[in-house]
Amino acid sequence: MKRAVCVLLAVMLLTACGEKGRGTKVVFTTGLGKDEVFRIGDGICTLPELMVYLTNTQNQYESVYGPEVWDVSLNGVTLEENVKETVLAKTAQIKTMYLLALEREVELDETEDKRVKQAATEYFSSLSATEKELIGADAGTIEQLYREYALADKVYRYIIQDVNPEISDDEARTITVQHILFRTYAVDGAGKRVEYSDERKREVYNQALEVYAKAVEEDADFVELASRYSEDSAITLSFGKGEMDAAFEETAFSLETGQISQVIRTEDGYHIIKCISTFDREQTDLNKLAIVEERRREVFGQEYDAFVETLARQLNAALWEEVTLLHDEQVTTAGFFDIYAKYFPE
Repeated sequence: MKRAVCVLLAVMLLTACGEKGRGTKVVFTTGLGKDEVFRIGDGICTLPELMVYLTNTQNQYESVYGPEVWDVSLNGVTLEENVKETVLAKTAQIKTMYLLALEREVELDETEDKRVKQAATEYFSSLSATEKELIGADAGTIEQLYREYALADKVYRYIIQDVNPEISDDEARTITVQHILFRTYAVDGAGKRVEYSDERKREVYNQALEVYAKAVEEDADFVELASRYSEDSAITLSFGKGEMDAAFEETAFSLETGQISQVIRTEDGYHIIKCISTFDREQTDLNKLAIVEERRREVFGQEYDAFVETLARQLNAALWEEVTLLHDEQVTTAGFFDIYAKYFPE
């Protein structure tokens, strides 16, 4: 796992382990301290700790999309509410992984501990007086956050260190095709899919047959036909097994280089597929790496899920409802994760 994108670690693990985790109950309570957002097992997340993650995430969004991004909402849920929930989940995952590291007796070595302190010093020094006041985190809090982050990363690597499955070329094979799509549905103003009538679908199918007849003519330009008729912006696709609609994938993998398929039906509509390459060495090698990482996540997820089930969780609902983003022009800190990656590179 690339530490340069370690900010995504907790979210990734939430996805990998989420299915079993959904059955675990969170206890809403007022039994926590006034500054304690949640407790998980023996671990506690304080408000300043949460605000470090939340404020850095907020400013990363604003650096890309601008401050007006917080005006966005979907189905009545604002982006601010969505980001809050994401950060809460991410923080809980890191705290849990830290506890798992302690359980497995995984520790930072002397060099790693030194890097944690250096990262904490650099990040804390980058904060303005206003940021320190509004976030509420002191130097000790920052150092503990980096220590937990580093141990979360290390326990993941520790558990998956022996997971090195042999992935064959056939299992990871990536092919490249071009296709022409004729959709059999429309999208209404609310973004909802509306299926065509049976009569309209027959018309679409007949159009696909007409284009197929042109595609198989000698010297036909498949890309030109796709540009003219396809309702998919992507003409060329590279993919491995298990990544596409089953009917599309089965047909694509059965073609020889240069061969054009008959008109086939998928959930999106009718397709004509032309095989460009039955084996892409570079993409296949990349796909092998992706498959290995997926296997590792599965192995870690099994142990993580079992550990999570042993932990009690409490959320300070009243305090959580009061948490908001810091909409202050003097609060611009966004380097927490980048500084971590600097001291814990690949």
